[in-house]
Amino acid sequence: MALTEKKKYGLWTASAFVVANMIGTGVFTSLGFQLEATENFIAILILWAIGGVIALCGAMSYGELGALFPHSGGEYFYLGHIYSPVVGFLAGWVSLVVGFAAPVALASMALASYIDQLVPGIPPEVISIGVLTVITVIHAFTLHVSGVAQNILTWLKVAVIIVFIILGLTVPTHLESIRPSVTGFDWKTIFSAPFAVSIIWVYYAYSGWNASAYIANDIEKPQKTLPGSLLLSTLGVTVIYMLLNLVFLLTAPVAEMKGQVEIGLISAGHILGERMGTAMGLVIAFMLVSSISSMVFIGPRVSQAMGEEHRMLRFLRVKTRNGIPIVGLLFQYALSVIMILTGSFSLVTRYTGVLLSLSSMMAVLGVIVCRFTRKKMARPFKSPLYPVPQIIFILLMLVSVVYSVASDWKVLAVSAGTLCGGVLLFYVEKIIFARKS
Repeated sequence: MALTEKKKYGLWTASAFVVANMIGTGVFTSLGFQLEATENFIAILILWAIGGVIALCGAMSYGELGALFPHSGGEYFYLGHIYSPVVGFLAGWVSLVVGFAAPVALASMALASYIDQLVPGIPPEVISIGVLTVITVIHAFTLHVSGVAQNILTWLKVAVIIVFIILGLTVPTHLESIRPSVTGFDWKTIFSAPFAVSIIWVYYAYSGWNASAYIANDIEKPQKTLPGSLLLSTLGVTVIYMLLNLVFLLTAPVAEMKGQVEIGLISAGHILGERMGTAMGLVIAFMLVSSISSMVFIGPRVSQAMGEEHRMLRFLRVKTRNGIPIVGLLFQYALSVIMILTGSFSLVTRYTGVLLSLSSMMAVLGVIVCRFTRKKMARPFKSPLYPVPQIIFILLMLVSVVYSVASDWKVLAVSAGTLCGGVLLFYVEKIIFARKS
């Protein structure tokens, strides 16, 4: 049954998918790893501010691309039309293999880690896979069910976070627990290799700012709604992230948070006390469900777009009568389950961040390319301050990627192997079907 315009998502729901993608595992887990690079209060906040600038520059760029190419698929569609089919295929391949399956696995693993701290004894893999299974089943029904569920989960999550921030900033007795020192900040810190690598962690936390670009076909008036959802959501989430990390740093000792995944739980314990902190930890764990839900919904739309254009992936285009890409949904579910059972949180996060950074960097560069090669195409939305946001995004992403792969050969090896696998599949398909023709 074909979708009618009334069944498509408006600005509110499109924004909900963006917010849900952004506010997820990263903001509640990555601070512990950042503190291993620097413990300075100001340096950490600058790091999160830089992440917000990167995301906003990206949102401006994707707003223009989304208005120029109002089609589902995100980088797969953009890069394939701007550069060449093989570049687009590689972007789609990255999204297919790690772009959504890996973050879904990571969010599920983080949720299980929180619950294990609160209710020990249940195997983390059982929790992760159980939650993922329930969410996948919900999104196998209709767009209406998915939209309603996503709206409820997302805006409830935002409300809880705002309450958490207010408590953290207004309860005076907990200001005694401040550990990070404001003094001793050195500007050289932000030009160091550890700081550059930490940008990958922050970028992972901000990832999702481009979420609505992947579901343009399901959005009402995408040339107008898509840019609006990207910009409004990114600005709002940046403010929330800055305040949330300020609360973390003000309320919990660095020694307790350093290298830890359950940052939200640690901070909640100091703000509300052990018993109420435990209850808040359960709420934080529940909030991760919203992020998992959003990525479970969006990922199959990319695989569906690939299946419609590539014969070897044609099985991914199969949809239900309600327009749900059911095979893509199950395929992503299987990949996420495999990563849950075998993945390492730190390595998978850095590996995912590097590949997604490269993909989005090429898309942002595409805004500049299109200004020269597609001058006559209508642009319902133009990136403000062009080309400053594009240059800032590309330079910062390039620096962080270079430092990240240079500091860990495993990330370089796995990333290169993934890209080579995509190139091999692309040309194998061309050879096979060229012979059949």
